[in-house]
Amino acid sequence: MALPGFRKRRSASGSNADGSAKEGTSPENIAIIKRLTKTRRNVALVSSCCYALAFIFLVLVEIGNTKGTKVLGDIYFFKLDLANIIPNSAPSLTLMNSIARTLGLHDFYQVGLWNFCEGYDDEGITYCSTPTNLWWFNPVEILKNELFAGASIPLPNQVNEILNYLHIASNIMFGFFLASTILDFLMIFIAPLVVYSRWWSMPVGILSFIAFILATVAAAIGTAMSLIFKYALTSQSDLNIQAEVGTKMLVFSWIAVGFTFISFVIHSGLCCCCTSRRDVRTGRKGGQHMHNASVEEKQKSGSKLPSFGRNSSRS
Repeated sequence: MALPGFRKRRSASGSNADGSAKEGTSPENIAIIKRLTKTRRNVALVSSCCYALAFIFLVLVEIGNTKGTKVLGDIYFFKLDLANIIPNSAPSLTLMNSIARTLGLHDFYQVGLWNFCEGYDDEGITYCSTPTNLWWFNPVEILKNELFAGASIPLPNQVNEILNYLHIASNIMFGFFLASTILDFLMIFIAPLVVYSRWWSMPVGILSFIAFILATVAAAIGTAMSLIFKYALTSQSDLNIQAEVGTKMLVFSWIAVGFTFISFVIHSGLCCCCTSRRDVRTGRKGGQHMHNASVEEKQKSGSKLPSFGRNSSRS
């Protein structure tokens, strides 16, 4: 009858589905999947390690110069040395320690991402301003607030001209550094998803590219800002202001860019290279290995149906 036949076909298909499910989750097939996807898994772990290293260096950039400690106090974008600055007024002052201290200024000012620190050459850092979101360094305002009444300093016109650009660039740099730090941290855990399917490689690669662009633009702005400040302030030889670029801060930021770039290259390559778990399960790659494993598993476990057939033929 049609109905029993229909039932038999359903049960047969159901048994095949159960059999395929068991074959896909058998220890032999799991071992094959792990072996075929080993390269992709290892490469994904390398990218996660690169993101972790980039995150560490970005954190050093973020917390640099926030405190006057020996470690954090040495991480800054640039440092202004005003110890021997030439004042516009009171030219006949009796100098005790430095011209800057006599005018009410500190010997040096160094700039970080969140704040600035000031201090004296013989004492080190004595004060760091409170870390503030979207902070930017305005040397004119800071120097005017600390000068004694009646004292003034002839700052070069180039400094006043670049303040507006400095404000915009500082805000962009702050936002990009913070965004790249957060994104690199998330990518540590997102990167291993590419092991499961090639479809994950494209969105993960896009996120990796965004992280790379954010870190690169932020590092480029920080480097350019430091070099421009150094050139603008030291171009006036009669003012006697010295400026020093913070090598550690710039090195840390560019190292983070380098590790993020390596991760981006890895994810770009994973879009078309290395076998994923989905490739093995769908038979796109490694299908013959899975078939052989299934056949061997059936041979080892044995099948009741063929033996039943032999018995029935003998009878």
